Amino acid sequence: MRMMSAPITARRLAEETGVSLRSLYRDIDSLRAAGARIEGERGYGYRLTEDRALPPQTFSRGEIEALALGLAEVKHMGDPTLMMAATSVLAKVAASLPDDVEQQLFHAISQVYRPEVRYLETHHVDTIRQASWKEEALDICYRDKDHSVSERAVLPLAIMYADRTLSVLSWCCLREDFRMFRLDRIMDARATGRSFRPKRASLLRDYLAKLRHDDGDKAFGEYA
Repeated sequence: MRMMSAPITARRLAEETGVSLRSLYRDIDSLRAAGARIEGERGYGYRLTEDRALPPQTFSRGEIEALALGLAEVKHMGDPTLMMAATSVLAKVAASLPDDVEQQLFHAISQVYRPEVRYLETHHVDTIRQASWKEEALDICYRDKDHSVSERAVLPLAIMYADRTLSVLSWCCLREDFRMFRLDRIMDARATGRSFRPKRASLLRDYLAKLRHDDGDKAFGEYA
């Protein structure tokens, strides 16, 4: 782990990372909570000390470009939770890099420009994400393409980021089959606490295999 000879001010760190001071302070708190030894305080500056919890990382220039581009893309998706996570990941990765490689990360030649966020629909996405992580069923109120409204019990398997549409890949308990539900048609999503662990990984693997077999481009355009 590199040793910083002098503290770096929060304002300089914020400018280098392209985030606000408020976000930077939050990221520093997150790094400390994760075990990083960061000396300093507001108004004085910060210094990362030797820490075995964050071993030095080595990345090629191509890998640095991929990291920078991928994290920038996530920050433009319109999902506040993932946007904060991407900012935190950038700070954590940068903290483990030598000075010269850190500069490559912050000044990558691969940039993302999107005048508008890519995905506007974020309602219920956190509820769905949490249920998928916990492998718990959801009760949803869904409006299909014909505007018919129904109540469904589903097992959420993954959130699919298509061109400009968010969908949740699921096992529909009503149809007893795999179904893809567009998030902009989900009127309500409620956690049930009903576990389907440890089936998520195998169900998702089977669903993805089915989609590939059914012709991916066509299958990914079909919704419940």
